[in-house]
Order: sequence, then C-alpha cells, then structure tokens
Amino acid sequence: MDLNHISSRIIKGAIDVHQELGPGLLESVYQTCMAIELKKAGLRVKNEVPVPIKFRGNEITEQGFRIDLLVEDQIVVELKSVEQVKDLHKKQLLTYLRLAGKPLGLLINFNEVLLKNGITRIINTT
Repeated sequence: MDLNHISSRIIKGAIDVHQELGPGLLESVYQTCMAIELKKAGLRVKNEVPVPIKFRGNEITEQGFRIDLLVEDQIVVELKSVEQVKDLHKKQLLTYLRLAGKPLGLLINFNEVLLKNGITRIINTT
C-alpha cells in the first residue's frame, strides 16, 4: 500500500471519529478511538510507540518520545485537541519523523468545527 492511500484512509478514519464524537475531548480519547477505527479499516496500528533519541553515539531511551499512532509502520500520526495548532507542533512532528526514520506524518487537531481545517501533512525529506 502506498503512502497516499494509507494517509487517505487515516484521514477518512479521523473524519469518521470526529463526526461521531465532535471536538472538545481529551487527546487520549481520540487516540483510542482512532486506533479502533483504523484497525477496523484493516490497517496495522501501534499506540504509544517509544522512539529512543540518539545523541553523540549514546542512546537515550528514558527521555525519548512516544508516537501517538504508527500506521503500517510508515506514517506517524500525532493527535492534538488544542485551540490552535502552532508551528512548534509541526516542527515537533518533523523531529519525530527524522528520529524515527519515517517518511510521512499527519498532525490531526480534533478541536476544530471542520476536521479538514485541523489536518496537516508533513513529509520527511531527509
């Protein structure tokens, strides 16, 4: 399955979750519901995937980050439920993509009236 096909299925799942639940809930609720929805759509999904940070040859695992959702071992999905997505959120996702060595990320903010306004696609060009 190519990245565009997978990402469109993820976006469809997010829209379905948002239509059913609406905005204003905790990120953890959306994360759980997204995992259920994407698995139902036949996608492989991992929750809270730890990714260690490597610094000057040392692996720093305890302070590493966790990917909200990793879909088909290729797309990092970072979920938010914030008033406004900031540039920092986008840069954070790009950093996650680089550290994890993944090609594509989706930043999805569920705290929007129309979910399409809360979806940002970020490509790892390194």
